[in-house]
Amino acid sequence: MAVSATPPVLSPTSTPGAGSLFRPDPLYSSPAESPRLTSSLINSFISSGGGGGGGGGTTSNNECKMVEVHGVKVASFTVDGQELICLPQVFDLFLKHLVGGLHTVYTKLKRLDISPVVCTVEQVRILRGLGAIQPGVNRCKLISRKDFEALYNDCTNARQVQTVHLNT
Repeated sequence: MAVSATPPVLSPTSTPGAGSLFRPDPLYSSPAESPRLTSSLINSFISSGGGGGGGGGTTSNNECKMVEVHGVKVASFTVDGQELICLPQVFDLFLKHLVGGLHTVYTKLKRLDISPVVCTVEQVRILRGLGAIQPGVNRCKLISRKDFEALYNDCTNARQVQTVHLNT
């Protein structure tokens, strides 16, 4: 079998062929046509079963609902009768501008004696599907609202103390 010594060169002016690696035209002709994650899409995704079950585990832990935290909808699961919210999502929404990074949050959780619950593979898939976590993320943790409030207060108080020290 003969193999070409030089690979084909693709440039912006290349005409797309059957073996083309890149799509020359945009997937959507305008931003208005691109899909957006809306509340109705989220609710239909969850109610249609697209967000749960079928993984061989207990489906009761895979039922995701959107709950309001500080006026914003976040993803939550009920695990062992307790409502748990998505830690990376609340970090992104509420804590990212207060602390250095997610590593700092985990350090604070340890100091506050808070143990997040590790998501199952199916829960991670659901969270990715809802856009609560980034597409490439394959691990996630959940935290109770009470523990989130303790973490949030710790982050905001630490920020206020830091600001006071900088101003004096």
